[in-house]
Amino acid sequence: MDITAMLADKVWRWIDHSSSGLQFNPLQSFALDDTFCTSTGEDTSHPVMRAWVHPQTVMLGIQDSRLPSVHKGIKYVESENYQVLVRNSGGLAVILDKGVFNLSFIFKENKSFSINRGYDFMWKIVQLLLADAPGPIEAYEIKGSYCPGNYDLSIGGQKFAGISQRRIRGGVAVQIYLAVSGSGSDRARLLQHFYERAVQGGPVRFEWPRIQPEVMASLSELYGREITIQHILYRLLTTMQSQGAVLQPSSLTNEELHRFDYLYQRVIERNNKALDVTRS
Repeated sequence: MDITAMLADKVWRWIDHSSSGLQFNPLQSFALDDTFCTSTGEDTSHPVMRAWVHPQTVMLGIQDSRLPSVHKGIKYVESENYQVLVRNSGGLAVILDKGVFNLSFIFKENKSFSINRGYDFMWKIVQLLLADAPGPIEAYEIKGSYCPGNYDLSIGGQKFAGISQRRIRGGVAVQIYLAVSGSGSDRARLLQHFYERAVQGGPVRFEWPRIQPEVMASLSELYGREITIQHILYRLLTTMQSQGAVLQPSSLTNEELHRFDYLYQRVIERNNKALDVTRS
């Protein structure tokens, strides 16, 4: 993929929630990305690049919330000082905390820009960010990881990132989480215990992850030295500029604020409905 052609001489709205995101509900990020999808899809906005970091949260997928003993899994996670939320998009459970960097690229949908191209775009961005990585950054499903997918990013067979996409209202959001610091295996172990308690031999309608904690790592562990969110943020900005992208610090417009309020309420209602079902 020619990443330069996608970035060079293009204006990108730059929105940095890597610090402020620690103070607000992670569900806001899903409403924000949907808001920007709408704006870009309507051609009322330049493409958007947004970074976000949130406090300790286990973000369940809809399928996770329907596991036969999910309330027991949730109780365990909460006992480990993580809040539990349910997102309205696809995918399975992931972990957010102050050592996990999330990044969204949001732009107008183009029929020639396939789903695979969206994944390849983010994979290439990460290869540029981590040009000094201690090994090739590969994209394939890592068996035994949480939220496994064909575009798990790994070094030496250890997963440190996962990519997802959301396409709505004429816009595309390509999103990634990067485990930057902390223990990848500890995060995986938390979800391993969640699934064990949430399934407990009951009937399950999907292939839930049989997690092997040792297949997951943070970038700090893979590099063998401390890497921080600020390091990744600096690399992101310098990489975008080196590729010719024009970054404009931005915030929600008045129209986007109204749209965000509406979408956020919908996300909250869906989350509450999903969690109410698990408690019934």
